[in-house]
Amino acid sequence: MELTDLNWPAVAALDRDTPVVFPIAALEQHGHHLPVFTDSLLLGEVLRRVKESPVADGVLFAPLQWLGNSHHHLDMPGTLSASPRLYLDLLRDLAENLLVHGFRRFAFLNGHGGNIVPSQQVIFELRQTHRERDDLLLTALTYWESADPAASIPGLSQTAMGHACEWETSMILAIRPDLVSPDYRDVPEVPFGAGASPASRGWTMRDRSPMGHIGHPAAASAEKGEALFRAFAEGVGGYLQRMINCSGDSWNL
Repeated sequence: MELTDLNWPAVAALDRDTPVVFPIAALEQHGHHLPVFTDSLLLGEVLRRVKESPVADGVLFAPLQWLGNSHHHLDMPGTLSASPRLYLDLLRDLAENLLVHGFRRFAFLNGHGGNIVPSQQVIFELRQTHRERDDLLLTALTYWESADPAASIPGLSQTAMGHACEWETSMILAIRPDLVSPDYRDVPEVPFGAGASPASRGWTMRDRSPMGHIGHPAAASAEKGEALFRAFAEGVGGYLQRMINCSGDSWNL
């Protein structure tokens, strides 16, 4: 169900245990070969496929939020970003709006690496704010963590999502090949690197890649992109079905 298509009495009539999905993405640089709207295009396609499955009838989808927390990409022109605290408060208010209307189950469905920490932080803060309530189910899922495509798709050179990488380039090739620079096969690989592992380290994209990508875009193909979309749509759909089925009386979802 699309929130945007309903009038308010129709929203009022919904079961308050209907999971509400807030899709969150970004508009930011994606190297020399992909468009700045990549994250939103990819999450939008994953959602389109999920909405074609039976699970969509039991879920309320808010509109895709294209503005993300992308300050670490601001050295490359074209990036639009909300600062971390502002963005976290925006996400929190989205959920609080529908909490006011009585909904109890929320999923922030994310399509951008910079949104991972804010989306996890907002559900943590919401739970503390509403600590007296035992009926809330607050979750945050990044779509590429819903499946393990490296274990099931032959020929992938990467085992994880990068940035403007083999995976993202493949998926854009599958849906909008006209937006991919023709010389993407000449783009050099930028290794993921160990960083400060096992610790976390603050970084901007310029620290890791002057060109603005991380991974191996030259290994991309439309066929890999289609396989990735299938895997992620199935993974997200399966997760939402778990939210629908959740009894609410256990820590396990």
